[in-house]
Amino acid sequence: MFSPLLPVALLAAACALCPEPVRAASCEPVRIPLCRSMPWNMTKMPNHLHHSTQDNAVLAIEQFEGLLGTGCSPDLLFFLCAMYAPICTIDFQHEPIKPCKAVCERAKCGCEPVMKRYNHSWPDSLSCNDLPLYDRGVCISPEAIVKAEGPDRCRCKTVKLGMKTYLKNNYNYVIRARVREVRSRGPELTAVVDVKEVLKSSLVNIPKETQTLYYSSSCLCPPLSAGDEYLIMGYENEERSRLLLIEGSIAQRWKDKMGRKVKVRHRTHSKKVLKKTKQNSRQDNTHSSKMGSGSPGERQRNPAPESPLRPD
Repeated sequence: MFSPLLPVALLAAACALCPEPVRAASCEPVRIPLCRSMPWNMTKMPNHLHHSTQDNAVLAIEQFEGLLGTGCSPDLLFFLCAMYAPICTIDFQHEPIKPCKAVCERAKCGCEPVMKRYNHSWPDSLSCNDLPLYDRGVCISPEAIVKAEGPDRCRCKTVKLGMKTYLKNNYNYVIRARVREVRSRGPELTAVVDVKEVLKSSLVNIPKETQTLYYSSSCLCPPLSAGDEYLIMGYENEERSRLLLIEGSIAQRWKDKMGRKVKVRHRTHSKKVLKKTKQNSRQDNTHSSKMGSGSPGERQRNPAPESPLRPD
């Protein structure tokens, strides 16, 4: 009979075995003032202009404030933000998503004539030539974004807890925590939790004490209730040492029997992995011994390759 606790047990065992995520895979909240009105709130550095931090990107994008003030193109701000603060999603963390070629061309067509009046031309760094077409690659455009309105705006997407989801989403941290409270300060939504156990951590240190989890929007997704204990899987912003709850994060209510089963499964799986590693090591040693036991004639027919370095 299938146990609903099995996926959780397997996930805990996998925490110690999965490779650590690289720095380039981290999404972070958009902090560039000009881009806070965009329909995305998570970005990734370096951006398409090779700025390593948002602080550097702010200084560069501010030079276009005067051009934006002319209203030369309704697509200009969207295009600039897609270049300087590219959208970051779970499925495309390793490569920031580019704006579509048509968006760039519309912005250039409307604004380059204005720039030429002041003896400026469209920057080479914002060239439209290498950007993907909407129907031939992954790119972002204003018309492709559907804005949610009304009571369904904060309807949370259900993320099924299982090994496949865990491996696909490449979570930065996995913790067991009790929720103290959920806070709302303007558009920023946070959850204050007491960390009971750290099953996985990456670049941000997670001590067993009170921590703040940062949502990426004003919607409480995944939902958390004060006083309840959860198994939480999420992401992090290493630059600001923040634990994030963004799209794809998981929060499932914790149960005592779940904890016992997780620990038993973790120990059992670790022993199996250690046993298999030792077996592979013995097989490798045996294979190496056989390779070196051939006759002199056989060894002569397979001489060692010459060194690429010339002797003095």
